[in-house]
Amino acid sequence: MKLSNQSEVPVYTISGSNTARPLPEWLARRRKRSLKDDPEYANRVELLQDFEFEEASQCVRVSEDGEWVMSTGTYKPQIHTHYLPQLSLSWARHTVALNTTFILLSSDYSKSLHLQSDRSLEFHTPQGCHYTTRLPRYGRDLVYDRQSTEVMIPSVGVNQDGLGEVFRLNLELGRYMRSFEVDVGGDDFTSAGGGTLQGGIHTGSVNTGAIAEESHNLLAFGTSIGTVELWDPRAKGRAGVLTPPTQVGPSDGRSEVTALEFHRSGLTLGTGSSNGLIHLYDLRSPVPTLKKDQGYGFPIHTLQFLQPSSATREATMDPKIMSADKRIIKIWDPRDGTPWTSVEPAVDINSVAWCKDSGMLLTANEGRQQHSFFIPQLGPAPKWCSFLDNLVEEMAEDPNDPSAFASSQAGSVYDNYKFLTVPQLRSLNLEHLIGRTNLLRPYMHGYFVAQRLYEEARLITNPYIWEEERAKRVKDKIDKERESRIRGKKKAAVKVNKRLAERLMNAEEKKERRRAKQVLERGGDAEMADAPAAASESKGVLGDSRFAKLFEDEDFAVDETSREFQLLNPSTVPEPTNKKERGLTAVEEEAVDDVPGSSSDNDSDSDGERSRPAKVNPFSSNKISSTDYKRTKRAPPRMQVSSSTRTNSTRDRSFGSRAQNMKTKQKPSRQGGAVGEREVSFMPAGKSKRQEPEVRYDKTDKSAFRAKERRSASGNAFRKM
Repeated sequence: MKLSNQSEVPVYTISGSNTARPLPEWLARRRKRSLKDDPEYANRVELLQDFEFEEASQCVRVSEDGEWVMSTGTYKPQIHTHYLPQLSLSWARHTVALNTTFILLSSDYSKSLHLQSDRSLEFHTPQGCHYTTRLPRYGRDLVYDRQSTEVMIPSVGVNQDGLGEVFRLNLELGRYMRSFEVDVGGDDFTSAGGGTLQGGIHTGSVNTGAIAEESHNLLAFGTSIGTVELWDPRAKGRAGVLTPPTQVGPSDGRSEVTALEFHRSGLTLGTGSSNGLIHLYDLRSPVPTLKKDQGYGFPIHTLQFLQPSSATREATMDPKIMSADKRIIKIWDPRDGTPWTSVEPAVDINSVAWCKDSGMLLTANEGRQQHSFFIPQLGPAPKWCSFLDNLVEEMAEDPNDPSAFASSQAGSVYDNYKFLTVPQLRSLNLEHLIGRTNLLRPYMHGYFVAQRLYEEARLITNPYIWEEERAKRVKDKIDKERESRIRGKKKAAVKVNKRLAERLMNAEEKKERRRAKQVLERGGDAEMADAPAAASESKGVLGDSRFAKLFEDEDFAVDETSREFQLLNPSTVPEPTNKKERGLTAVEEEAVDDVPGSSSDNDSDSDGERSRPAKVNPFSSNKISSTDYKRTKRAPPRMQVSSSTRTNSTRDRSFGSRAQNMKTKQKPSRQGGAVGEREVSFMPAGKSKRQEPEVRYDKTDKSAFRAKERRSASGNAFRKM
């Protein structure tokens, strides 16, 4: 649906060349299947199935009961009839010649009369073409008089008396009656239509006709010289003539009457001319009461008073009249000519039909697809497409469509009102106001309640609703701020200096988290309102375009393994290429101490084993033995003590040896000076290689295997037994 706001009244284009792209007939079925991925084709709206012709449509009519639409078009000349409740094409029928116009003789489609371009009249029924008859001259229009069952056919040319004719075909008798002779010009060969041949350029003709069917039943015929003759079908005589209005300028040519329409009252007659002017006459006066210019200067082919079927509704709504030429459809006020709305499709219009008591307009136009327009303010959608009302209500919430409904309805029903059902009214204790105040207005299965009354009632029902609403709004703002944040470890999508980018991102994330926490503690709404602005201002180095090359150009790459970088950033450790094995944690060390046989508190060691030096395996490693791990289902105990790391250091075995060692240590001599002062001298010593004692392993030693697998926590030889 396409919305056009050429005025305050919106017009929705339901179908036509502006809304959907037509598919040519030569398109293969496989190609049609592939169009399901085409958004333009997938989003199309087809109000009526096959509401189109191969080349163009000529005329369209809606039946009196509102359930059938018949239209004619070309090429090839054919007739389409749509059944509206099913929104589908009922049948299509080809004709020999192009259709000029047609009328529906019954309340449905079962009887129709078609005026063909080859001077023939065709009567069509559901079974096909029922009867065909020829006309003496080419016809221009069809008018049906239900009281006398006669069809009036205004024709081209003049008879032997120099007068134009309106042929009368009596459908009850099945023969032509005496024609109505209408003056279409003189015989002096200078006035339009006088004495010229039937097929001449300026041949006089009776262009159109109308009948006041709902009132006095007068007939009106418009001529090529601009006059309108009124005929009484009962007396078969001329009742009066309306002369054309005076010319505006000397260069203005004489205009022809191309459209006629009676008002329901029978006192007002509308005429449309070939120069795009519309005149409204009161039959009691020969002077037009209103003159309206269509604007484009093309002949008016459709003129219709938009009157509802009930007189009660007509009294409550403003009167409107529709006029159409090949370029535009205008709807305006017949009282003063004020424009109401207009529809201007992209193709030329040949005929317009209005679905009574609704806002739907159907057109026959040049081009493949026929157009359908919906005007909500003109009336509701027809019952066969009532779903359009729901679509329009949804689109009416758009800010570009402020006047989708009548101003009175929009102000009294939908503005500052909230819809509530009866259980909701009962929960707010407003049930006693039903039917007693205009603040509650019934609509469908509920009521429209004034917004102010609703807010007060809700506050009285729940006094703490303001605190809850405020906390909810604060939470929503914080969630909205955090919804774009990536959880977990962020990875910078940069080419170079990835570690630097990740550090900057982590710093920004910590800053945002700290700021959000402060806002939560304060509980302020103003800080959250300014959050997007503050976030946009503090972009950081990553969001600054001046530092873009720092993370894109390889010339700006930082080598963290260089000596210059380590001097400038001593705390930054480059990532090692080969990761070292993880050391023991405190829990694992405690688990090692709990293993029996690994405690250093056992004092029941033998003297012989004390004197025996501890055997150290130079090839032992700190790795966990896989065999012991499988055997004990846990990591084998390992301990690493500072005393056991030195192979050349011996532990004092007795108090005597300790005392002897203490004697050998010389205390530094105290030299003179003030109390609290001390002088220390250092003697440099040369570097000497430590010679590790050679240890030999005995194959018969039972502790050899254990010495290979793990290191002892002390030098106690008894523990190795």
